[in-house]
Amino acid sequence: MAFTGPRLVLPLPGNEGFAARLAEAAGAELGRLETRRFPDGESYVRLLADPAGRAVDLVCTLADPDAGFLRLAFAADAARDLGAAEVNLVAPYLAYMRQDRRFLDGESVSSLTFARLVSATFDRVVTVDPHLHRHPALQGLYTVPTATLHAAPLLADWIAAHVRAPLIVGPDEESEQWAGAIAQRIGAPHTVLRKTRHGDRSVDVAAPDLSAWRERTPVLVDDIASSGRTLAAAAQQLAAQGLPPAECVVVHALFAQDAWAQLAPHFARIISTDAVPHRSNGIGLAPLVADALLRGVQDPPAGPLMKGTA
Repeated sequence: MAFTGPRLVLPLPGNEGFAARLAEAAGAELGRLETRRFPDGESYVRLLADPAGRAVDLVCTLADPDAGFLRLAFAADAARDLGAAEVNLVAPYLAYMRQDRRFLDGESVSSLTFARLVSATFDRVVTVDPHLHRHPALQGLYTVPTATLHAAPLLADWIAAHVRAPLIVGPDEESEQWAGAIAQRIGAPHTVLRKTRHGDRSVDVAAPDLSAWRERTPVLVDDIASSGRTLAAAAQQLAAQGLPPAECVVVHALFAQDAWAQLAPHFARIISTDAVPHRSNGIGLAPLVADALLRGVQDPPAGPLMKGTA
């Protein structure tokens, strides 16, 4: 369907800042939603802009998905009912990637369920660095086109501009791709630590001999800071080897519960992208997302959905 007007960017509550930056970068109109709750807890959603004939981009980072997904679905259906040419989800952080298989008998494979709900609601999903595990790509989960964008170049450029003589450090083996790509882009050395997890909030981290890098500033890089336990343990290992105070650069600043208070004392500075609103935000993703929307970037197709069995 041909568009009959400029793109319309609509933020869900709490996403107004990112949506404004996205609309400016994409040359789109920034619209508004009216949302409230009825006395019985049900949600009310009203579009305060005309979506007819237009590409509508609903902006909602999904760091707290349970609280807001119904409003997101109501807004998407309203836009479609009112004549939108397409309705897209812009989710800088995409939730429900962790439970991607049945680990124990009777468990819900929530990543598959969530993907079906989103795929039934939107024409397209645009996100940044989803935390994929056993699925190699989003197209193994979602049945609508997806655009998986990567923030590593932006993290690398920020480090190059703000940190003198960095040593890029991945806090665990899973972060090797992050550390290696960032280090290569800015011509810096990198290393990766080894993690042993004993539970959601208990980890041990081991570091190799880093004495050769004591004149460099260690910069821990990762895609998600959630409990913060891995990053804190990694910073302690670096300090124990006599390295300068570490810095930390992450994509998704979840900082669940008391994670920020526990983590901040271990670092000289913590910087994140604005995928999730947080006081640490310092790297903007709106131009990256706007470019993908305007160019129609899509992930390559994948095979059929996995069944989610153990």
